[in-house]
Amino acid sequence: MVTLSPSVSRSRSYFSTVVKVKRDGYILTFKMKQEMEESKEYIPGACNIGPSEIKRRKSVTLFSLILTVATLALILVLQAEKPWRLLLFIPMASLIVNAQQVYFKFCVNFGIRGIFNLGDLGKQDTVAQAEFRKKDRTKAIQMITTGILVGIASALLFYFLPL
Repeated sequence: MVTLSPSVSRSRSYFSTVVKVKRDGYILTFKMKQEMEESKEYIPGACNIGPSEIKRRKSVTLFSLILTVATLALILVLQAEKPWRLLLFIPMASLIVNAQQVYFKFCVNFGIRGIFNLGDLGKQDTVAQAEFRKKDRTKAIQMITTGILVGIASALLFYFLPL
């Protein structure tokens, strides 16, 4: 008897398919990688923006990076009191959330609102299934939490540096 149990996982640029074949008490596992084209379909909890939205988020990520470096430099140049160093949290958290949006092709705002846009800017579609909206909200909350934690860690590290 042969039993197939495929599973698909999505990483940055590959779909990984694992096929397990059960035969006579043995399990054979085959792992196949397929390179993805630029994502052009909505994937719940994984991809909710297309190329034009990604381009917009790349520019916001660059702005966040510049703002983070400028904040860091300004605090050091002005030799501000240590509590001012904690302000690094704001641009750093923004930088991390925006970088994740580009990397995962997933908009936090869209995920929380239950919409997606894979076409032109300004043309959003509604996520119809409640299960998909829940996956999107979960992903968005994970991304926000990561941004907050990295922002806090960065600000505390900067605070305790003997500069």
